[in-house]
Amino acid sequence: MNTEKIKVRVTESGNVIEVAVLNKRADRIEIVIGEGVHNVRCELVPTRNSLAYVGKAMGREIVYERSREQVQADIKRVDPNLYNSKRR
Repeated sequence: MNTEKIKVRVTESGNVIEVAVLNKRADRIEIVIGEGVHNVRCELVPTRNSLAYVGKAMGREIVYERSREQVQADIKRVDPNLYNSKRR
């Protein structure tokens, strides 16, 4: 199983870290920072202008600098049949 990894920026220090993605939707991205028993889950939500995703983990603000449209395009690229299903 391939775990998707994204790069996020910690605003206080400016460091860029690579995190694992648990669930990715246009309205919310769930990530895990760290590995093993010392991991921290975080939920990133779009900003008001939808140009980035932000969240907090352990009191630190985390920013994923991709717009909502870019994330939606990434999701469609990975699984194009996801939105083409027909109701029965």
